[in-house]
Amino acid sequence: MTKFVTEEGLRKIKEELEHRKTAVRQSIANAIKEAKEQGDLSENAEYSEAKRQQAENEARVAELEFLLKESTVVKRDESSQVVQMGSRVKVKFNGSEMEFQIVGSNEADPAEMKISNESPMGKAFMSRQKDDQVEVSTPGGKVKYAILDVK
Repeated sequence: MTKFVTEEGLRKIKEELEHRKTAVRQSIANAIKEAKEQGDLSENAEYSEAKRQQAENEARVAELEFLLKESTVVKRDESSQVVQMGSRVKVKFNGSEMEFQIVGSNEADPAEMKISNESPMGKAFMSRQKDDQVEVSTPGGKVKYAILDVK
């Protein structure tokens, strides 16, 4: 299944992959080496922990490689005023203003105001434009948003 990603998201995937393949692998290899030098591995907690970290890191490396292979970079059409992947959407609801960026599902980070194009909010905003009214179904009920700006 193809995943959509922004150019920034692709860059972050590549950076994390490179970091895990170099620095993290080297750190884990050093920890395994030190643990082996302590002797009996059957009761060596440091060795067991290092092997667990190694398995976890290799699983993440495989996941990142899969993402790189399956992801399609979506470039935002700068001339368009329509909400699309990569757009920053300034909205007003319940008297408050907020700005979200629409990103791929693997880039979503609510703390950074990055919402997935596959989320209920992301789906509701996609293909809309400035001055549109958007209604989003949330667990707490329907919420109405007024789109103030699209960048």
